[in-house]
Amino acid sequence: MRSDLPLAGVTVVELGDSASAPFAGQILAGLGAEVWKVERPTGDSSRGWGPSQWRSSGAAFHALNRGKRSICLDIKDRVQLATLHDLIERHTDVFLHNLRPGSAHQYRLDPESLRQRKPGLVVCEVGAYGHVGPLNKLPGYDPLMQAFAGIMSLTGEEGQAPVRAGVSIVDFGTGMWAVIGIVSALLRRERRQIGATVNSSLLETAIAWMSVGVANYAADGEPGGRHGSGVAFIVPHRAYEAADGHAIISAANDRLFARLCEALGHPEWASDARFATNAARLAHRKEIDTLIGQRMKQHTRDHWQKHLDGYGLPCASVQTTAELVAHAQTRALGILGKSREDEIALVGMPLSFDGQRPPPLDSAPGIGQDDERLHELMRANGKGE
Repeated sequence: MRSDLPLAGVTVVELGDSASAPFAGQILAGLGAEVWKVERPTGDSSRGWGPSQWRSSGAAFHALNRGKRSICLDIKDRVQLATLHDLIERHTDVFLHNLRPGSAHQYRLDPESLRQRKPGLVVCEVGAYGHVGPLNKLPGYDPLMQAFAGIMSLTGEEGQAPVRAGVSIVDFGTGMWAVIGIVSALLRRERRQIGATVNSSLLETAIAWMSVGVANYAADGEPGGRHGSGVAFIVPHRAYEAADGHAIISAANDRLFARLCEALGHPEWASDARFATNAARLAHRKEIDTLIGQRMKQHTRDHWQKHLDGYGLPCASVQTTAELVAHAQTRALGILGKSREDEIALVGMPLSFDGQRPPPLDSAPGIGQDDERLHELMRANGKGE
């Protein structure tokens, strides 16, 4: 752990499972916090996820839980629950959890109970549907929230079945919002010496990702629809098939569109009444997409990337994971790394401080690998085992 990282000296206890809270805990660890991950005897659910495995755990677990200590506590056991309470009271700045609704109160891990014993504690609760409302007691997962919030109604091809985003945007987004709330609460505690309850939820995150869609609906009453790789409000702004795959082209204003027409060898399209403005192109989306698509098929993605770059036009190949990992830009950023040579290279913190990215986090822990360290900590502070 680097002592110059922003959260160095902050201790976090994470009672998190699956994705959202563990992702938040890993971000906090990447920012320098000491994170104690509490796992039940069977371990975090993501240890069993497939298809890819690394050291007998799902690769997803390693992606979400590096840089943490792991302690094995069964909070259904009265003595072990007392140990968790003592750890929180004596050593913890932040308690982060995504317990099932109602469980926090059952185990006296709710903010009110905890802050009776430690007023300055920051408690972050990551929920599914939110901490209030008629659905606040229901469990939930990323695809449910993409469905409920309308994201899936806008994702996929017109006339086809709903599609969820291929990555867990709601889980990861909720983890990010949780960290924003936690860091803000720590800053307020430094200024005012008071604790805080931070609530974040999958549904609130999914609704936040729908901000433009909600604004469009508020303006014209239209719920929107599916446009494949495109969007409802800009044309052209989507993937087109090239000779060896697909590439995204974005001409987000009329000036860029005219430049695109020139680059494609058809400057006359820019003066065609059907395409001269974005509003006109929206009305004639299929026609202009067909014309651009026919031209794009004549060359490879690499050809178009270099050609359109020369015109200052936004363009990007639709890459596979393998292509992303191998790309020179990814390597130049240094965002993939490992703490030891016998580890797999994973994604690091997507930010830098004073030009330096935080170093790769240590390997994800084994279940309860830091139990003895916890016992030593308890003994040092006069708490028996």
